[in-house]
Amino acid sequence: MRRKNLVPDSRGSQITDDCRINDQIKSRTVRCIDRNGNQIGVVPVEEALALADQSNLDLVEVAPGADPPVCRIMDYGKYKYQKSKRTSSKKQKGATLKEVKFRPKVDVHDYNFKRNHVERFLKAGAKVKVTIMFRGREMAHTDKGMEILQRVAREVEELARVDREPRLEGRNMFMILSPK
Repeated sequence: MRRKNLVPDSRGSQITDDCRINDQIKSRTVRCIDRNGNQIGVVPVEEALALADQSNLDLVEVAPGADPPVCRIMDYGKYKYQKSKRTSSKKQKGATLKEVKFRPKVDVHDYNFKRNHVERFLKAGAKVKVTIMFRGREMAHTDKGMEILQRVAREVEELARVDREPRLEGRNMFMILSPK
């Protein structure tokens, strides 16, 4: 039961998405690995195809650059699915950016509560964007916002370093902290 996941290319020949399988393998001999990961050895490609056929699996060329090429007996559909899952999980990982917003007239309890959130996010490995939002006449006192940002940076300096220094953009002043 050999699968033929073939797609015609511009020249009219049949190719797969990423690697050669079954009858597409052009080498005369291959280093064959069975489905359990045990090496069978260097065998003619016809013999390797017969072994794959007996197991109702595919012969997949996993290392075409080797001499001779390395082929593995496996379920090609399952292999492609697992490979796509690995690549999609790699894309999802990365530094997440959390945001904590303050106001210039923040109360002591509110400040401590939000600073604890910053610490928790940093301990979890996320970057934190600390934002001060100004409204109306508060724009005349941007120095108070700068003081709050510097105080946050000073109080979490054992957990984080400042990636982006505090700066004012429009009505918001922000800085970015990243975990050490």
